[in-house]
Amino acid sequence: MILRGLVVLLVCLNLGVGAWWLVQPEPSPDPPPPVDAGVGSLVLLGEAETPPTADEMEVGAVPVPMPETPGCLTIGPFATPAELRAAMAALTPSAARIQFREVAATQLRGYRVYLPAAASREAALAAARQLAARGVRDYYVVTAGDQENTVSLGLFRDLANAEKRREEISAQGFAAVLEPRTDAGAQWWIDLAAEPDLDWKSLLPAAKDLQARPITCE
Repeated sequence: MILRGLVVLLVCLNLGVGAWWLVQPEPSPDPPPPVDAGVGSLVLLGEAETPPTADEMEVGAVPVPMPETPGCLTIGPFATPAELRAAMAALTPSAARIQFREVAATQLRGYRVYLPAAASREAALAAARQLAARGVRDYYVVTAGDQENTVSLGLFRDLANAEKRREEISAQGFAAVLEPRTDAGAQWWIDLAAEPDLDWKSLLPAAKDLQARPITCE
């Protein structure tokens, strides 16, 4: 009888302790240690704001107010996006308004010297044999494509070298042709509004290769 009473007493004590822990409030966390003046606090990566992109940094808010009588220019052409970004970064602090635009352009790749297309492949091969008989080297007969049955005499980056090659072949009695090689591409221009006396050339390292034209300020 006494043993049963002890068991009941222990059960009641355990239930009482468990109930007491359940009703206790959660302890408040210790405050963080003080931070020295001028030192930022630690921020979790997930709590930080997303940093602006490179484009937002370059073409963000412009601090220069619009002049009463602005000078508006279009500056270019810029051949690559990297050149465009560098110029935008250099001009933005001095511009009241700035933007860029892409335009289609034809890019010069070099020059080609060749004999015009013959009436047939056999005729083109015969012309090639005549070149070889007169000591001409570095040629080949084009057998397909837009230049079929022409005899290519070389591709050149510099105009002077292409002209020299054409003169050498012409001196052998052949009607050599020189023509530029071009590709369709793109280039970029910057349109801006700023003070009328803006010295834009001093802001751009490659200004010698660029031009500026006045445009209407919209």
